[in-house]
Amino acid sequence: MNSRIHVLALSAVAIALAACADESVTTAPRFKSMGPRMSGVAGGGGGSPYVLMTAGGGFKGDIGAQVAAAGGQLQSNLPGIGVATAVSDDPNFAARASQISGVSSVDADQVVQWVKPEAVSEAFDADAAEQPIAAVDHVFGGDETFFNAQWNVQSMHAPAAWAAGFIGTGARVAVIDGGINANHIDLVGRIDVAHSASFVPGFTFDQDVGTAATFRHATHVAGIIAANDNGIGTIGIAPGATIIAIKALHNGSGSFGQIINAIEYASAPISEGGAGANIINMSLGATFAREANDGSAHLMAALSRATSHARQRGVLVIAAAGNEGVDMDHTAHVVSIPAQSVGVVSIAATAPVGFALGATNFTRSASYTNFGQSFVSFAAPGGDGVLASTANCAIPRIPTGFLVAPCATFDFVLSPGAGTNGYFFAAGTSMASPAAAGVAALIWGKDGPMNPAQLEARLRKAATDVGQPGNDAQSGAGFLDAGAAVQ
Repeated sequence: MNSRIHVLALSAVAIALAACADESVTTAPRFKSMGPRMSGVAGGGGGSPYVLMTAGGGFKGDIGAQVAAAGGQLQSNLPGIGVATAVSDDPNFAARASQISGVSSVDADQVVQWVKPEAVSEAFDADAAEQPIAAVDHVFGGDETFFNAQWNVQSMHAPAAWAAGFIGTGARVAVIDGGINANHIDLVGRIDVAHSASFVPGFTFDQDVGTAATFRHATHVAGIIAANDNGIGTIGIAPGATIIAIKALHNGSGSFGQIINAIEYASAPISEGGAGANIINMSLGATFAREANDGSAHLMAALSRATSHARQRGVLVIAAAGNEGVDMDHTAHVVSIPAQSVGVVSIAATAPVGFALGATNFTRSASYTNFGQSFVSFAAPGGDGVLASTANCAIPRIPTGFLVAPCATFDFVLSPGAGTNGYFFAAGTSMASPAAAGVAALIWGKDGPMNPAQLEARLRKAATDVGQPGNDAQSGAGFLDAGAAVQ
């Protein structure tokens, strides 16, 4: 990119607690449930949705005709994992469909609040009015307006990867989330619109409502992975990677069937009508009782079939570890999905306390992150809000001016959000997971195709061992280092 003059209008910098808050946040947010399961089943036209599974393999015969004979309408048939979805307004549909040859279970699909940002608190920038940004000599990533506030990018040594010439070009990362803002100035050109898709009836991949529309969780996630190097706003870990926007959530909610279909689509090759992803990021999650009697066990098994199949297809699946602060090694009655689904790489969150005041403890385990030696694969920057301060801090913008906000705000992760040039501070394992996906994209961009086991091994080799020697409960194999990943 050549030197240029930009005009950036930033009316406000908003602070959002992504995928974790139950109440509005100011300087010291409290992290609670990542996504409590909602009562009821997924709604939609044509009746209530159901998920059907075989004992193994695809369905026998014409499953569409058999579902119709049982009083339903087939919505999707996923023969690679022996799962199908259907709708019916017949109260006896489940019992009838259970008699179909080869069918092992029929369960009402469930809507889950997988991502739950609550009230958004705005912190107005002292230099919020439009102002011209003078031309500066281009340094890859270093001329982004808010680069000095991107402790997450710097702590992972991403600039070292860029300086070596590796920016994730060629890697395709599917973001399974809510509606993504493909017109954001930091994401224009990064989204493969042709292969982006929505599995929420009546909405396109770039639409959302409620808090999801005013914050844009999916956009924030995508920006952490691949925000453009354009001298404006922020930069992603792998700014040359391609994002595939796959909408499975609406205002943070979605059914198991929608997510399962999204995973199957993301992992299928383009030649087979899929998205052709190399990496899948899921900054979403919820906890369930292992021995629930409401059909969720079957639904979780169906989801694991999808994540396992994605890995078999050569796609690395990465997911947020969750924000309940639960020791998953010693909570046998609870399971966190999709972080504990088969074949998934689980990412815990870290954050400094007082970055704007000079803190550099970037590998510190975040106060809210789930943990467990058998559960966490790696750690990455997610942000935190435990700094006990009500004072404002100022971090220099580039090339001039200051970004002013409560000091605690700067311990969050800054990334694109709503509008064409909106930016948000947010915290959660939702922010850590895409940081890991960005590192995986850098590796893929450098060395080309590799299977998920090889890619995961490369991540492990690039992780900095923190905490207790070896694999530990807070950071798994370690804190991911983007610079080391491309050495």
